[in-house]
Amino acid sequence: MSKLASVVRRTFLVGSVAMAGGVAFGTYLVRRAPANPLLDDREDGEAVFNPWVKLDAQGITLIAPHTDLGQGVRSVQAALIAEELDLAWGQFKVESGPPSAAYYNGALAEEQVPFMSTDSSATAEALRLVMGGLFKVLGLQLTGGSSTVPDSFVKLRLAGAVARETLKLAAARKTGVTVDQLKTGNGAVLLPDGRRLAYTELARDAAGVEPVQNVKLRDPAQWRLIGQPMPRLDIVPKSTGTLTFGIDLRMEGMLHATVKVNPRQGGQMNGYDAMAAAGMRGVKKILSVTHGVAVVADNTWRAFQAANAIQFDWGPAPYPAEQAQHWQAVADSFVPDRLDKEWRNDGNVEAALGSNALSAEYRAPYLAHAPLEPLSAVVKVTPQRVDVWVSSQVPRFAQEKVARITGVAVEKVHLHNQYCGGSFGHRLEFENITLAAEVAVQMPGVPIQLTFSREEDFAHDFPRQITMSRARGSVKDGQIETYALDIASVSSSASQMKRLGQPMPGPDGQIPAGAWNLPYAFPHFRLRAYRVPELAPTSSWRSVGASSAGFFADGFLDELIHAAGADPLQERLRLINDPVALQVLQAVGEMCSWKGARLGEGRGRGVALVTSFGVPCAQVVEVTKTGQGIRIDKVWVALDVGKVVDPVNFDNQVKGGVIWGLGHAMNCEITYADGKAQQSNFHAYQGMRLHQCPAIEVRGLELGIKVRGAGEPPVPPAAPALANAIFAATGIRLREMPFSNQVTFA
Repeated sequence: MSKLASVVRRTFLVGSVAMAGGVAFGTYLVRRAPANPLLDDREDGEAVFNPWVKLDAQGITLIAPHTDLGQGVRSVQAALIAEELDLAWGQFKVESGPPSAAYYNGALAEEQVPFMSTDSSATAEALRLVMGGLFKVLGLQLTGGSSTVPDSFVKLRLAGAVARETLKLAAARKTGVTVDQLKTGNGAVLLPDGRRLAYTELARDAAGVEPVQNVKLRDPAQWRLIGQPMPRLDIVPKSTGTLTFGIDLRMEGMLHATVKVNPRQGGQMNGYDAMAAAGMRGVKKILSVTHGVAVVADNTWRAFQAANAIQFDWGPAPYPAEQAQHWQAVADSFVPDRLDKEWRNDGNVEAALGSNALSAEYRAPYLAHAPLEPLSAVVKVTPQRVDVWVSSQVPRFAQEKVARITGVAVEKVHLHNQYCGGSFGHRLEFENITLAAEVAVQMPGVPIQLTFSREEDFAHDFPRQITMSRARGSVKDGQIETYALDIASVSSSASQMKRLGQPMPGPDGQIPAGAWNLPYAFPHFRLRAYRVPELAPTSSWRSVGASSAGFFADGFLDELIHAAGADPLQERLRLINDPVALQVLQAVGEMCSWKGARLGEGRGRGVALVTSFGVPCAQVVEVTKTGQGIRIDKVWVALDVGKVVDPVNFDNQVKGGVIWGLGHAMNCEITYADGKAQQSNFHAYQGMRLHQCPAIEVRGLELGIKVRGAGEPPVPPAAPALANAIFAATGIRLREMPFSNQVTFA
């Protein structure tokens, strides 16, 4: 077992808190810097300042280890380094870097402690610090949880500052001018007499200088890049079709493979008949892989055609075969034995509810990730090394899985992280990588590109968790008095950990995410989470638990406000007890010139506020009931992320999250029949169509308390804001997604 896997095996999750299971990590381990992977292959004359910056006489290379999944983080990471290194935009190239403990994600600690994001008490901050140290020791390199900017904001600026000051020191030694007389700008050290020494000219000199560690970050007033619109590095190649995604890779001698694996996730393959497929044009080999078969051909299309010609005898699903059974299992889990944790218990709920309590049941279905680029991977196995070209959000775990399959040492597995055409959590998994490795190890020396068909991608996705809530509440004198919310869900966290071979005995903080941290001062409030026994395997889906629990919490809140006869925005403002969330809610009301939920016959507005990943995000959705169905006219969004690094990319990220949240709430679900997902392609999983997309107005607040990410927080408020708007316009209260099962959209 590898070092990483053995250490992770000794960890367990308690609530959302990863604790070292009987393992004491000394302070020296936390303080010790992980080995710099760029030193392993350093060439003569190349200066390596830290794991993020290197240069030689030919150019400057910045390392952006967080995976770019379409969210633009290569550009953002490069900008943070370039800001302090005094580089002009584009005066460098960017690489993803190798898998390495040096690229651990310390910001993930924020979401792994059982404290509200607004809790800045000494205890909460101390545990966050401990968790950040633990992740450093474990070397957990992961892209996700809207953590790229929080993880990178200081770390990468420091990396740029270290390189800058080291280059100044190298220039001082070369010229005899003292460091305090030197400045930098546009990739050069500037001498008092007006001469410019390009960084590339100083590479060999800087290679012999110990990097300067005592550096000072620039005052924000001096920033040239941060906070300014910048052209993303990938926009021109994406717009011209010249960017190479993982699925586009081609290399000499490459063969193409696809797989057919039991569509009942985790089920066995009893047998198959490939006689017809074996004789088809272009087919090279038909190979056994875990729970299925791989076809290797001279191009992907021929591999697809041959795979479809194979006859299979599939075993049964290791979970209930029919969708109704899944829902019944969730409904049966609201019992004391299935209580995962009581997350809040303020006041005296049972005494306050009385006999006139309102009640409601909400549901959120399984959802596929369905990124535009289907899963793929290229693997080449040789006696000396294994190379993997893929996009992975967890490259170190992927590296270890390939090592296990191929029987080589982890350090001989070289993973080259690629640009990705979407993920939404899909590439936290490994099936494309492990199956490609299974094929490649049977065909040594040949680069194997394995590509999932769209149908296989849908069939073997690990969808969002299935979830249900039961809520009760009461109102008094035109105000909300009591709110009790019970949520039952399968644990996507436990499902993921199981595939890593790790247990998760403690409560899952993602089940109540976006609900237990409601920023409202209800006189009586209780929230309980119940763990449903595992059904179909599930995984993290954009915004994870908050995508469903946020819908439940804010949807029923709106019901209580309506029952109280109060204004939806004003009652929320009255109840709110978090100053940051208050300003966010005020901002969205100001943006839309809120005058109430009802706008006239057949028109309505809905407001929602959900805090996820430390970010309070409020949305107002405006709809009109037309003869063709519900039309979404406009959406206003306000959120606080502390600091907006690139306002253009931020605006696009937020709008994309809104569209993602609305589209899935409107039209999407994964259902099971005979143990198989019934939705096999986009014809049955449409999301939002282009003509349905509303105008979206975004405001990013920069209250500066903590820097946060914007990738996931815009998703959770979209569904409840839309449902609340439809209620205001039609009187129909939607408590189950997708909404298209109950209303029609224009």
